[in-house]
Amino acid sequence: MRCDKRHMLLYAVTDRAWVGKQTLYQQVEAALKGGVTCVQLREKELGEAAFLQEAKDICALCRRYGVPFIVNDNVDIAIACGADGIHVGQEDMEAGAVRRQVGEDMTLGVSVHTVEEAQQAVQDGADYLGLGAVFPTSTKTDADQMSVDMLQAICKAVEVPVVAIGGINRSNLLRLSGSGVNGVALVSAIFSAQDIEGACRELRALSEEMVNL
Repeated sequence: MRCDKRHMLLYAVTDRAWVGKQTLYQQVEAALKGGVTCVQLREKELGEAAFLQEAKDICALCRRYGVPFIVNDNVDIAIACGADGIHVGQEDMEAGAVRRQVGEDMTLGVSVHTVEEAQQAVQDGADYLGLGAVFPTSTKTDADQMSVDMLQAICKAVEVPVVAIGGINRSNLLRLSGSGVNGVALVSAIFSAQDIEGACRELRALSEEMVNL
């Protein structure tokens, strides 16, 4: 499966920090009901066996909703659970090596911060790019903020779909209008919401407005 730009529209990235009244599985299902177009499982706390079981369960859930399922960083888990894709950062495994390991059918996403990184990632086999942090974010405090000029330059320099990430919420999402991005990747704006399904409906409408302006 390769990447369709429509899958970038409302891209949910999980975070265990807000698991409480609901399990992560229940939170993801609420997000899917609300209209997310892609789900990335980012898991830093679980052991490999628990991570794999969680990945299998959420992968099956995403299949029911017809939404791509991406695993963050862990290539072995992505392959073992039958994920649609894998996403890696600049500090993780090199994109070309990931592509060789997962083959041609799995979607490969890469986080980039410069035009040079973006072009190299595409050359190495990336199907889509994650750009950010576009706004200050508490989710990843070590992330440098990306200027609007850089965001636009990267979008113009590559032909693959791009998704913006970092500090995006309903109050600032429309500030990305005209930047060239195909959608937004959200963590806390989705998973910290009291009503995840309702929040996603609102965010989906805003993202549609943003890309169509």
